[in-house]
Order: sequence, then structure tokens, then C-alpha cells
Amino acid sequence: MAAVKPHLNLAMIGHIDHGKSTLVGRLMYETGAVKPHVIEKYKAEAKAKGKDSFAFAWVMDSLKEERERGITIDVAHERFDTSKYYFTIVDCPGHRDFIKNMITGASQADAAILVVSAKDGVQAQTKEHVFLARTLGINQLIIAMNKMDEVNYDEAKFNEVREQLNQLLRIVKYNPEEMNFIPTSAFVGDNISKPSDKTPWYKGVTILKALDELKEPEKPTKLPLRVPVQDAYTISGIGTVPVGRVETGKMKKGDKVIFMPSKAVGEIKSIEMHHEVVDEALPGDNIGWNVRGVDKKDVRRGDVCGHADNPPSVAEEFKAQIVVLQHPSAITAGYTPVFHCHTSQVACTITSIDTKLDPKTGQVKEKNPDFIKAGDAAIITVRPTKPLCIEKVKEIPQLGRFAIRDMGQTIAAGMVIDIKLKH
Repeated sequence: MAAVKPHLNLAMIGHIDHGKSTLVGRLMYETGAVKPHVIEKYKAEAKAKGKDSFAFAWVMDSLKEERERGITIDVAHERFDTSKYYFTIVDCPGHRDFIKNMITGASQADAAILVVSAKDGVQAQTKEHVFLARTLGINQLIIAMNKMDEVNYDEAKFNEVREQLNQLLRIVKYNPEEMNFIPTSAFVGDNISKPSDKTPWYKGVTILKALDELKEPEKPTKLPLRVPVQDAYTISGIGTVPVGRVETGKMKKGDKVIFMPSKAVGEIKSIEMHHEVVDEALPGDNIGWNVRGVDKKDVRRGDVCGHADNPPSVAEEFKAQIVVLQHPSAITAGYTPVFHCHTSQVACTITSIDTKLDPKTGQVKEKNPDFIKAGDAAIITVRPTKPLCIEKVKEIPQLGRFAIRDMGQTIAAGMVIDIKLKH
């Protein structure tokens, strides 16, 4: 059997209509994950509906509703291979309403491609997605400056948008010097798998080459097992099958596991990944696992599975450090927005604002301030309105980060410093 390539989860982020889905479709086509005849079929369908440019995007948007609305809704998982890695694409929708899916997608990613239209430059969601990517712990970013065909492959335009991006990236402490900025047209296929003769001024790598240059993240196998549940199914003749991504630790057949917060305990009967049965699952693996002795009613999205002898933490209250991205007025104690952490979405009350920090240095600026607003960093105390599995960022970083949402937008993002456990 051939050696298994290392696996990376790749998020596609960026503003709506900047070409994320088209780039995904193009990547899958160029790497042979989608056969040419399938693309031809989509092209014909797209043409018939007067949407020529959507053919590649439809590779991902196979949900009928999405086709008719022309936008990406669900987080779709697709696989493609480069010479070095095999990637699961976590396609992160760009549309405003779907940013909570983007959070689920990005929080599972090892790296991301930020897609920015050369024509439109940095937009509202470009900023929001860069901010979230940073907070959710994505350290590797590739910039696809897309739609170069719409600006006649103009180097000056490319440089102008690159400068906008440099400023944005530096604000959130990314180093643009370490990143590849690649002029692309996902629709035409420029600089995706081979250098384009339309950008003779560009001497850098293609998208596929940049993907092969990504570093393989260290797998946190030594940490306790944590698998946030994305969904749970009942399959006749088999039983309860939760699905999700292993964040930390190892899961083996025969392991005794517990789901929190329901405290349901069972034994792992089998583990499946990409429709194949595997003996053990490691961090980064998207799996379905069958548990003997656990009822479907005891497992739901947002729960976390761990070993019975080291159960996931359920917080009665927790302390967190946050950065406020935007808020129409100000945040005061008593505010109860929705916290998105791994796959869970729970309304939590900010019971106190303990200290205001200088976002650049992290030093204390003010103790017990009356309020915090956009641009502020702070340490807060939080009480979930219902049981929430969350971990200290220093112990299990994968489950220690969250985003705060309200009024259809991301208000803030942060990480957990300390937890008072629920007993």
C-alpha cells in the first residue's frame, strides 16, 4: 500500500463574490479530484441559466438551494491531493448570514487561502475573516489575489490591493513578509497549477506550489481526547453515529468515552473516515464513530466527546481575554450575546468586565471599566446560560478559543484563561 500523505484542513476565506467557490472548484479540477466531464456538465447547466462563471463554483455548491441562490451556505468538505499533502477543503461561506458556519470551518483549519478580488480590494468581510482566522489560531495564510482577468492583469492594481492587505494583516499581528500573494484568475485558471504567461511580472509560486510549501502542523496527540460533535445520526442496524473532527488526542476502537455535558458513557465500536473503517483516529481527522450504549438523544451538535477517565470540561463560569471587533454602542456587564466555540453556540452573559487592556501590549489600562467598545481588549468573566464545553487555551488551545456574535455580526473574539467547572 502506498504511504499515506499527510493530511491538512484548508479553509477558504474572504468576502462574498470574490471567487472562493470558483477557486475551490478550479483546485479540485486541476488536481484531478473532479473529472473534466463533470465540469463540462456544470458549464452547460450554468450557461443555460445565464451564469457562465459559476461552473467551477457548482462543484462545491451541490446543494440545490445554493445553486438557485448562487451562494454558498453549508460548510462542505471536499478532498483533493497535491504532490505532498492531501487536503480537506472546509469551504467557508462568505455571505453575511453564514459567518457562523465560517467560524466552524475556520476553527477546524490548519491553513487558509484568503481570496481577495483584485478589482474590489479589501471589503468588510475580508477584514472580519482575517480577524477571525487569527483569533481561531490559523497561522498559515496564502493570499489569492483573484479576478486578475477583470483588471487586465495589471501589476499596479495588484500592488495597490497588496498594500491594503499588508496594513490589515499587520493590525492583527500577521507578518505579510512571510506570505505568498499570488495573482490568480480562478475562472480562467491563471497561476493555479502552472505559471501564467499573462503575469510575466510575477515571479512567485502558483497556488498548488504554495500549498505544498505549507508546514504540517504538529498533531496534538499527547493532549486529552476531544472531539466536538458536528451532528449525530441514528443508522438502522448500527446505532448512534456522531460525526466531527478530532481536535486533540487519539481515539481507538474499544475506548470507553463520555459525551459532555450529557455525561452519556459508551464504548467505541467502530470509526470511519472518508467512508473507510479505521482502527484509530488522530487530530485533524474528520470522522464518524459508532458508540455502543449511547442514545441519540444524549448526543447533539456542540457536545464534546472525550475519554471517560478524562472528561471534557463543562464551565459554570469562565474568565476570558477578548478583543472587540465591532459593536454599534458599547459592551457592559449583563450583556448576553452568543458565544461560538468549536461546534457549539451558546448564549453567555458577561457578568463583569474585569480589566481593560492595551490591545498592542496586553498591559492593564483600566480596572473594572464601565464598558468596552470596538478596538478594546479586555478580560471578562462569563456565565453560560446553558452547559458549555470549553477548555483553557493554555491546556487545550483547540477548544479554548471562541467568537462572540450578535445582531448578525461578529462582535468580538477571544480565548479562555480560567474555568470554574460545573459539578
